[in-house]
Amino acid sequence: MTHIQSVPKQALPYWPAPFFTIWVGQALAMMTSELVQFALIWWLTESFNSATVVGIATMTALLPRALLSPFLGALADRWSRRTVLLASYGVIILSLLCLGYVFQANVASLGIIYLIILARACGKSFQMPAMLASTALMVPEKHLARVAGLNQMLQGLVLVAAPPLGAMLVHAMPLHAIITVDIIGTFLAIIVLLLVSIPNPPRVASANVPLAGWRSLWEDVCAGVRYIWHWRGASEMLSISTSINFLSSPAFMLTSILVTRRFSGAEREFGLIGAAVGIGMICGGMALSVWGGFRRPMQTSLLGIIGMASAILVTGLAPASAFWLAVGGMFVGGFMMPICMAPIQALVQKAVDPTMQGRVLALFDSISTAISPLSLVIAGPVFDHLGPQVWYVGAGVLAMLIGLIGFTTSRVLNLGAPQATV
Repeated sequence: MTHIQSVPKQALPYWPAPFFTIWVGQALAMMTSELVQFALIWWLTESFNSATVVGIATMTALLPRALLSPFLGALADRWSRRTVLLASYGVIILSLLCLGYVFQANVASLGIIYLIILARACGKSFQMPAMLASTALMVPEKHLARVAGLNQMLQGLVLVAAPPLGAMLVHAMPLHAIITVDIIGTFLAIIVLLLVSIPNPPRVASANVPLAGWRSLWEDVCAGVRYIWHWRGASEMLSISTSINFLSSPAFMLTSILVTRRFSGAEREFGLIGAAVGIGMICGGMALSVWGGFRRPMQTSLLGIIGMASAILVTGLAPASAFWLAVGGMFVGGFMMPICMAPIQALVQKAVDPTMQGRVLALFDSISTAISPLSLVIAGPVFDHLGPQVWYVGAGVLAMLIGLIGFTTSRVLNLGAPQATV
C-alpha cells in the first residue's frame, strides 16, 4: 500500500492569457448549447405537456455523465486533455447535425430525439473531468477558489442570457436554425482549443500506451475509488451531495412544467424563471469570489445547501397568483448554488494529487449526480398526478434537514487535505 500525498505544484508561467482564452471559447459554446437546450425543452413541453416526457429527456442527458464519468476521468489522466476536449466537441457537432436534420425534414419523434440527446450528452461528458483537471495545472493554487467562483458566475450568465434569447429565437426561427447557431459556437470553441496549449500531468507507467486495456483502465478507476474511500469525511460529504441532488434536480430541471401547470405561463415565464436562476448564480459567484468562504470549505457548502433548500420551499409554497414569489425563490436558489458547489470543487483541486485529479473529480461528479436520473423518473409522475408544488415543498423541507445534520457531523465539517492509502 502506497501512501499518497499531494504533489507540490511547480511555479506556473504567465497563466491568465492561455487559461482565459480557453475559458472564453467554452463560454461561447456553453451559451449556444443552452439556447438549443431551452428551445428543445420548450418544444417537448408544448408538444406533450408532460413532466414524464421532459423528465425522461433530461434523464437521458444526465445518464452518460453519471455512468461514464469515472472512466472518462481515468482517460483524462492518461490522454492529452486538449485531445479529449477536441474529441468531445466533435461528437457534439455530429449529434447536432443529426438533430437539425430530423427537425428540418420533419421526421422528429421522441425515440429519435432521446437517442440524439444521449449521443450529445456522451460528448459533453468528456469535458468536465478534462477541463477541471487542466484548470488545476494552469491556475495557481491561490486562485483556484476564485476561478471556481468565476465558473459558477459563467454558468449563471449563460442561464441569464439564454432563456430570454432562446424565447426570442423560438418565435423568430425554426428549431433547426437554432441548432445551427450551436454548431457555429462549437466550431469556434474548437478553433480556440487549437490555438492554446493545455498542460498534462506527469504520466504514470500505464499511461504510456495511448489506449490501455480495459483491465488497466478499471484499475485506474478503482484507485480513484480507494483514494476517496480513505479520505476522511469524503464518503459522508458524497452522501449529503447525492441526497441533495436527488431532491433538487427536479426542482431546477422541470421548471417548464412548474410554469405551465402551477402558474399557467408560457415561454416568457419559463424564460424569466431560468433568467432568475442565472442572475442568482452570477450574484452568488461574485459574492463567493470576493468573500472566499469560511475557513472550513464545508461550512460554506452546507450554508449553501440550507439556503437552496429554503428557496425551493418558498417556490413550492408560492400561490398560483404569486408567480413573482416563485421567481424570487429561484433567484435565491441560483445564488446559493455557487456557495454550495464551488468550495468543494476548489477543495478537491487543492488537495488531490494532480495525477489523480481527473479520476477523483469525475468520481465525485458521477457519484453525486448518478441519482439525478432516478429522481427525474420519480418526480415526473409526481408532477403529473399530484402537482409540482408537492415535490418543491417536500424537497425543500428534507434538504434543509440534511444541511442542518451536516453541521453536526465533524467528519464533514473538517473535510480537507486527503489522508489516503491506496
